Amino acid sequence: MTPQQERAAHLTRRQFFSKSAVGIGGVALASLLDRELLGATNTLPRIGGLEGLPHFAPKAKRVIYLLQNGAPPHLDTFDWKPGMEKMRGQEIPGSVVGSKRFSTMTQTQKKLVLPAVAGFKQYGASGAWVGEYLPHMAGIVDDLCFVKSMHTEAVNHAPAISFFLTGGEQPGRPSMGAWATYGLGTDSQELPGFVVMTSRDKEASCGQIFYDFYWSSGFLPSKYQGVRFRGSGDPVLYLSNPDGMSREVRRGLLDNLAKLNEEHSSEFADPEIATRIAQYEMAYKMQASVPELTDFSQESQETLDMYGPDVKRQGSFAYNCLMARRLAERGVRFVQCFHAGWDHHNNISTQFQIQCRDTDQPSAALVRDLKQRGLLDDTLVIWGGEFGRTPFLQGDINDTKRWGRDHHPYAFTMWMAGGGVKPGITHGETDEFGFNVVKDPVHVHDLQATIMHLLGVDHERLTYRFQGRQFRLTDVHGKVVAGILS
Repeated sequence: MTPQQERAAHLTRRQFFSKSAVGIGGVALASLLDRELLGATNTLPRIGGLEGLPHFAPKAKRVIYLLQNGAPPHLDTFDWKPGMEKMRGQEIPGSVVGSKRFSTMTQTQKKLVLPAVAGFKQYGASGAWVGEYLPHMAGIVDDLCFVKSMHTEAVNHAPAISFFLTGGEQPGRPSMGAWATYGLGTDSQELPGFVVMTSRDKEASCGQIFYDFYWSSGFLPSKYQGVRFRGSGDPVLYLSNPDGMSREVRRGLLDNLAKLNEEHSSEFADPEIATRIAQYEMAYKMQASVPELTDFSQESQETLDMYGPDVKRQGSFAYNCLMARRLAERGVRFVQCFHAGWDHHNNISTQFQIQCRDTDQPSAALVRDLKQRGLLDDTLVIWGGEFGRTPFLQGDINDTKRWGRDHHPYAFTMWMAGGGVKPGITHGETDEFGFNVVKDPVHVHDLQATIMHLLGVDHERLTYRFQGRQFRLTDVHGKVVAGILS
């Protein structure tokens, strides 16, 4: 929808409200009443979205993206290369390295082979190899689709994450969750369509910054921006009413404010005014829905134990994973869970195991939990970082306590589960050093196109006109990875 079309649609709504006996505030209030009293059925239509979408029947109704900020080392997690042990400390052949660039920390140093820091074992009927620090994910390999041929273009963290989520390395473009809710709307009446949560472990010494543009709506209307749930206190700022203000008083205040905004809107026809009204109303609904959402008292002890000992600590990755499942079953379209701490330049011998400990059990529990509740079939779960880490050592080969790996955009591994991807398979392959992709390469734009396809969206047709051109998530690139589709 172009800004002109949105303005026309907005004017039509304004004309309706101006002739109605009730204003926007009254309609919003009606939406909060018990739908059964209003004669509504239990099957509620989606909220928002564009006419004509989805373009075809979706395999996934929602997405949960477990983004491992800082870049997990693929050679220590899922891409086992046993031959590297024989070459420990030797230089990787120049024919493998070529003219590829790395960060300034290792660009000029010798590329000495660093094998996996821990052992690997084979698991499941699929026979997938998994590092020994990930025993819980190892237990669900037959539900996972490993993509071992990912590659990207950015070599630094923030541009690389922005590239994954928005299709551009520089801030300013809409995040994937914003695109999804813009095109498809949401199934949730009481919660935002796009929710973001962040975490970092208590012992992390290499955490990355969480930038707001990772969940920005960019040039889309601001109502599509992700809502960040905080890791302490009220999940959303100003969720509680001020002292002395009852819910009834707040309702009256919003109704009066809606009337003022309606008058302002009739004069200027600014779509952002409608956004502001919708945000006020959503905040009002969230005052009732979020306390219930964050109340884990009805979860069984078995479920809590499955997510691990940190599940009740607000702001932990385990807490956020359980929250993600609860958001998914309440109709939220897109959930992003960021976990920082994977940037192991000189402490992989200590910090890597800590990150695995904090993320392994909750990640596996989320997949198991969704599956046992019948939600995995139409929920797409994604796990991975912004790039991989080098097969060569960063640091002194003799100082084992300060071993590390540099950024490696040329080959790395992600996994997906549910939502229309084949379970128990591996797609793509890297060379004997895990340095270059040698089979079935998957670019970031290909992954984005595939995610949109699973949501029932043709990535080439979901566009938005801005500054004289039609923009889309995948820019002018991207091919659906047909080999992983069920």
